[in-house]
Amino acid sequence: MDEHDLRRLIGWVRQGRLSRRGFIRRMAAVGLTAPLANQLLAIGGVAMAQPASDYKPTKRGGGGTLKLLWWQAPTLLNPHFAVGTKDQDGSRLFYEPLAAWDDQGNLKLVLAAEVPSIENGGLAEDGTSVTWKLKQGVKWHDGEPFTAADVVFNWQYASEPKTAAVTAGSYNYLKAVEKLDQYTVKVTFSKPTPFWADPFVSSNGCLIPKHLFEPYIGAKSREAPANLKPVGTGPYKFQSFTPGDSVAGVINTDYYQPNRPYFDEVQMKGGGDATSAARAVLESAEYDYAWNLQVEDQLLKKMETAGRGRVMFTKGANIEHMQFNFTDPNKEVDGERSSIKTTHPTLSDPVVRQALSLLIDRGSVQQYIYGRTGETTSNYLNGPPRFVSQDTKWEFNIQKATDLLDKAGWKPGTDGIREKDGKKLSYLFQTSINQPRQETQQIIKQACKKAGIDIRLKAVLASVYFSSDTGNDDTYPKFYTDLQMYTTNPPQPDPGFWMQSFLSSQVASKANKWQGRNITRWQNADYDRIYAETVKELDPVKRAAQFIQLNDLVINNVVVIPVIFRKGVGAAVNGLHARLSGWDNDTWDLADWYKETRT
Repeated sequence: MDEHDLRRLIGWVRQGRLSRRGFIRRMAAVGLTAPLANQLLAIGGVAMAQPASDYKPTKRGGGGTLKLLWWQAPTLLNPHFAVGTKDQDGSRLFYEPLAAWDDQGNLKLVLAAEVPSIENGGLAEDGTSVTWKLKQGVKWHDGEPFTAADVVFNWQYASEPKTAAVTAGSYNYLKAVEKLDQYTVKVTFSKPTPFWADPFVSSNGCLIPKHLFEPYIGAKSREAPANLKPVGTGPYKFQSFTPGDSVAGVINTDYYQPNRPYFDEVQMKGGGDATSAARAVLESAEYDYAWNLQVEDQLLKKMETAGRGRVMFTKGANIEHMQFNFTDPNKEVDGERSSIKTTHPTLSDPVVRQALSLLIDRGSVQQYIYGRTGETTSNYLNGPPRFVSQDTKWEFNIQKATDLLDKAGWKPGTDGIREKDGKKLSYLFQTSINQPRQETQQIIKQACKKAGIDIRLKAVLASVYFSSDTGNDDTYPKFYTDLQMYTTNPPQPDPGFWMQSFLSSQVASKANKWQGRNITRWQNADYDRIYAETVKELDPVKRAAQFIQLNDLVINNVVVIPVIFRKGVGAAVNGLHARLSGWDNDTWDLADWYKETRT
């Protein structure tokens, strides 16, 4: 199917000659998923249909307490500073975006009144602007009205460099955000923008109130009292927060959505580990829902036999991967380790990285640790399918790795560790504490030892590793080790924001309080150039090819090693209705959660 055929089919849908479902079926026949088909329709000016809700409660409240178990506890509640998923999820108990991504990759309206399209005048045909209409009658938790001024302020707040917002990548490329009236906002891009549903959407789009945060824009951003005591528009109002432990909210009786929320209170408890979290739902039903269960599948199956709950799977593009540090973590420059002004003494050698890639037994990791919760992959970008490269492959081959190192002059020393020019292949490899990751570390360590590479393991408490504390040296953005491993996931179906992770301009550093998305500190002019082209390419087919090129640059240069394409895994007690999405946070649709009572 060429570009002409694609545009013809989209035109038929606009004219009513072809149904949306028929279009999606035709796209599936050529390998495109439903989320991508819907995005093509949106680009072509066909408004996205809103997914039908299965929400059943006929009144607000009365559901008691919803008990959530996040074994990585939130450390702050400002969505613009949320370094890890747990901070995004905690913030989202109270804050909301204009729209969210459902499990099919469709936009679901939240604070917006309609999905912008060319037909309703919301999308500019040249891709340079999008106009959002807001719901009226929405109030902040303190009673102040939510208006277009709040939306404009969030752009100003996030794009101000001194604010050092994690969400800056979604806003600093905007030319302007204008208030057209109290309930209409026009977003103008600095250039034609193919993926317009990034600013103000999903976790990066959660909106904070202007009247409380305006005094703290810029250098004083971390001093705002509301960073720890949120005032949002969401279904629950703030009740209490102990950073690194728990957060609680009570029902918002003025919530603008009818019959919502069902629960009178929500409690998000943090700490512990994934295994104990799974048991607390599946075996004891002490909690209603447990998040991010990085637990061996065999153990999950065993827990399910208790009959108290079920395991829930979601599929997005989560990738458990090993990162290489392209800078020197042991050398300090201007008070900063892993400085971009340094080069790693041995990992800068591409042969060493290639050898390490051959020493990752992905097949064993999938078979013996992740089971049905993960798949092997050779790609960093694993979804939606249209963006997945078919030109990469992975291989586990210890002999091939040793041959590469021998040929490059890395010879075993008297202690068996390979060395060259006085430099040893000895690395500190860190990750967070949870059983699958420690088992994966051991598999990698054993293979590397056979090849003459020394791996020293470090396991950091998840609450520390994913902390937003800039004074902590064990966080993953600082990356003060040689190797590290964790899962990263795209915040929306489009890979544009996610693939900023390798831009030279996004290097994490002391100057940006380690908020840059480029944790490896790898820099590549070709990558920067191709990424810049994706930002202005309106043709969906050409744009998909560009993202495949970016993925292949990362993989072929061995910037990271994909280990497992992970499914999202949660656990819910029997009777709990919770719609999860692989393209958004687990708490994206919390207002619609309810529990069936059984007598």
